[in-house]
Amino acid sequence: MPLPIQTLQALPANFSSSEFRSALGMFATGVTIVTARTAEGKLIGLTANSFNSVSVNPPLVLWSLSRNAGSMGAFSTGSHYAINILSASQQDLARQFAAPVPDRFAGVQYTLGATGAPLIQGATATFECFNRSQYEEGDHVIFVGEVERCARQDGASPLLFHGGRFYAEHPL
Repeated sequence: MPLPIQTLQALPANFSSSEFRSALGMFATGVTIVTARTAEGKLIGLTANSFNSVSVNPPLVLWSLSRNAGSMGAFSTGSHYAINILSASQQDLARQFAAPVPDRFAGVQYTLGATGAPLIQGATATFECFNRSQYEEGDHVIFVGEVERCARQDGASPLLFHGGRFYAEHPL
């Protein structure tokens, strides 16, 4: 039996946006807060679970941001940002940085990294990144960061997200 001829474009989706989001939610992820400083020195940050490693040599990571995000201008034009991987005890911070509040950094303990991006205290790991490249795909922009500095807390339990809920790590 001959194989079907490969099409040159994707077939139309046979599911709704909500069905797609629900299916994506079945992939358990860690939770991050991506932070930066604007050219004017204002701190910006947002909760993201679209974080992934890309390369070890050179050290590259990626994350994505909705084209409609209010912070898109600052992240797309800034030279550096930090990715803070949250610990299991930082669920409230994940919610705070996901909410439309005037000052997401209110009450947050952080230090400024070498490039000026906030590093959230208590994070299981931090990555200070040069904003190396950006790719527009669909309704998001994929940011690739070249990691200039990283740190971790050995033994810290990560905050996890699955099916629309937060979880703490439980060893099997």
